[in-house]
Amino acid sequence: MLTENTENHRKNFVREKMITMEINELSYLVRGAIFTVHKELGPGLLESVYEAALSYELKSLGLNVSTQLGLPVKYKDAILEIGYRLDVLVENQLIIEIKSVEILKDVHKKQLLTYLKLSNKKLGILVNFNVSHLEDKKSLIRIIN
Repeated sequence: MLTENTENHRKNFVREKMITMEINELSYLVRGAIFTVHKELGPGLLESVYEAALSYELKSLGLNVSTQLGLPVKYKDAILEIGYRLDVLVENQLIIEIKSVEILKDVHKKQLLTYLKLSNKKLGILVNFNVSHLEDKKSLIRIIN
């Protein structure tokens, strides 16, 4: 039986570990959560459903997760709030761009790369949940800035 103190200690331990966690380890956890969500829900739902389920999975792992985070554009001396939004940001390190489309196109990859550049993040994962099976480099793509 876990006491509240023990549970808080576990969460703090996970939080400290996450601070030092390598981006590849974080990517591994995120990919596992993506596969779990796809296995549970399958294809054909709205992106917002996958986003909510994935956020739930990641938070259940003790990860810090933000969704629909505004992403301003810096132009010269101005900060332009033009409506860009990150679907999911994990541990302030990794961006997840969620799609539910017939097929991923180059524009989707470029969109994530742009988000990585604008936010000064190194790694993103582009995932298309609207497939019968998730497949590396086709429906689940790592993008490096």
